[in-house]
Amino acid sequence: MFKVFVADKLAPEGIAALKEYPELEIDFTPGLEVDAAIPHAADADAIIVRSETKIRGTLLAAAQKLRVVGRAGIGVDNIDLEASTERGIVVLNTPDANATTTAELAIAHMFSLSRNLPEADRSVRSGRWERSKFVGAELSGKTVGIVGFGTIGRIVADRCRGLRMHVVGFDPFVNPQTFAEHDVEHRELDALLAESDYVTLHCPLTDGTNNLLSAARLKLMKKGARLINCARGGLVDEAALAAAVVGGHLAGAALDVFAKEPPGESPLFADARVQFTPHLGASTHEAQTAVGVEIAHQIAAFLIRGEVRNSVNVPNVAPEKLKQVGPYMMLARRLGRLLGLMLEGPLESLEVGLYGRAAGLEAHLISSEALVGLLQDRLETPVNRVNAATLARRQGIRKTEVNSPDSRDYLATLRLTGKAGNRTMCLEGTLFDERHPRLVRVNDYAIEAALDGQILLTRHADRPGVVGAVGEILGRAGVNITRMQVGAADGKDYAIAVVGISQPLGADTLKRIGALDAVDKVMQVNF
Repeated sequence: MFKVFVADKLAPEGIAALKEYPELEIDFTPGLEVDAAIPHAADADAIIVRSETKIRGTLLAAAQKLRVVGRAGIGVDNIDLEASTERGIVVLNTPDANATTTAELAIAHMFSLSRNLPEADRSVRSGRWERSKFVGAELSGKTVGIVGFGTIGRIVADRCRGLRMHVVGFDPFVNPQTFAEHDVEHRELDALLAESDYVTLHCPLTDGTNNLLSAARLKLMKKGARLINCARGGLVDEAALAAAVVGGHLAGAALDVFAKEPPGESPLFADARVQFTPHLGASTHEAQTAVGVEIAHQIAAFLIRGEVRNSVNVPNVAPEKLKQVGPYMMLARRLGRLLGLMLEGPLESLEVGLYGRAAGLEAHLISSEALVGLLQDRLETPVNRVNAATLARRQGIRKTEVNSPDSRDYLATLRLTGKAGNRTMCLEGTLFDERHPRLVRVNDYAIEAALDGQILLTRHADRPGVVGAVGEILGRAGVNITRMQVGAADGKDYAIAVVGISQPLGADTLKRIGALDAVDKVMQVNF
């Protein structure tokens, strides 16, 4: 028997699904404070939560038998993933169970904006009959631009095609072929904004997407267009959006999310052409039922058969295997992250090559870790070697593995080759003393640089004075250089530099380095 502690409210259908399995003992005691929950967690093999109960600190420490945590929903902010992983606890979620209901809310907002439904409702309730005031717009024949083409974005596209709308889409991490497979025309973001009568957001909130729709981008939108955001509040500059609607550039907007929730006061509240819901994306009976039933079956499959579905962390690896392959997994992850940052745009393929002594290692563990590094800065969903391959396929990335006992310069090397459009980039790495990751080649450039700490990378003209100019800018910013390696290639006018620095660079300092005439590209990364 396996004990499952259900710590938060779960749909009755979810509880019924758990009871289908005679191997499970169900402890359904939701809503407890931490101290009261500890006795229930202490002997549980599994804990199921929504967003209320926090699986961390003393509660997690008390759950000494815990093997798996199930989150009925997508977000896992209430679960200590690092501590869970260190203890070999698998964390599962249900990333697609509420996708349909969120997509349908976006469509509902689209209709509501087009027909002025909230204002019309208030008008009738107040005793007025203002038919001419609320002349609306048809969706049929209009262009809708979908920003973010994951599961929710694809459902929105399907529904919009059913409404006979023209659908265009943007996602920097999905290749054009994937858009074509869903009968959606691929656009770059600025072109999508200029073309679309409706723009609906379905992308994650990351450093790269914070204020994605800035004041400048809102001005690029088609005059009279309407904006719908059922994704994340921080995607839109709310003050700039209010100005765009009040000034008449946009016909309206509908928001289910805010940068701060609850929002308190907001300039958006002053204009009736902006409509709101209180973060209701997943709030339907069907969605609550779906996440409850799905997590119930996932928990049962894991406990009874050892089957892992929708894991957001790394399950335990046998200590003897981890000791041998672990350092190469770390190397693969760091090379993958570097490749993902250096090779811009949607990736089409990744080749993972193991050479020399590395050829005899567990290739699938190493290649999965390379995908983790490649995707970790591109997706909101936590990426690990359990879900990396699935997420890569969803992004349209083909992964291949090659190995050979031959290695040209080192006893063992790992080579990652990524392709995005007409660009191909190859990074090669090795381990010093079987534990220290090193970058040894970038395309044709040979270099030996530590993949550790804060790193600045430049591609610059191969002439005297460039490195000195970069160093001068760093010095003025109070940043120490801890190490520096420069690589050149035969017949090339450019060189590359990998500079270890004492602290992250501010945007202004990075911009000054990039503005040097001799510098072609500059980026920083922390390992």
